[in-house]
Amino acid sequence: MREHRVLSVLVEDKPGVLARVSSLLARRGFNIHSLAVGPTADAGLSTMTIVVMAAELEQVKKQLHKLVNVVKITELDPAISIEREIMLVKVNATSGRRGDVIDLARIFNATPVDVAVNSLTLLMAGKPSKLNDFLDLVRPFGIIELVKSGRIAVRREPKVRKLKAVG
Repeated sequence: MREHRVLSVLVEDKPGVLARVSSLLARRGFNIHSLAVGPTADAGLSTMTIVVMAAELEQVKKQLHKLVNVVKITELDPAISIEREIMLVKVNATSGRRGDVIDLARIFNATPVDVAVNSLTLLMAGKPSKLNDFLDLVRPFGIIELVKSGRIAVRREPKVRKLKAVG
């Protein structure tokens, strides 16, 4: 069964790295569902968050490790990760229906960022499933335009410290 798999790839921040990574995935027959790249706290390094549909990624991880600019690869388990996306969605919202759209936006913590005569543009950040739920509810109003960022993700840290046994 093919499922979404999330890789966090730490790379050197150099020209051509993104092209080499995406090319490698394409050559191996993996469709990139989402890809986001951004700087890290360490100068000269970037993190790529890559979401692909795949049952098994071991071979791809081995191939990625061979790329000279790849520093570290981590497959993120959704159960112990924090994943978010950002979305801008422009919805049909005539004056008679605008209140309904704004009510839905309020429930989902979406922020109106532009109001026009017949539309409303909303900004929303959250779990990919939450964004999709919101889209399902505003779809009947008519989605004029939709743009989503790539998914970004980090591994969740433990909530409790492990205590050493005394004795």
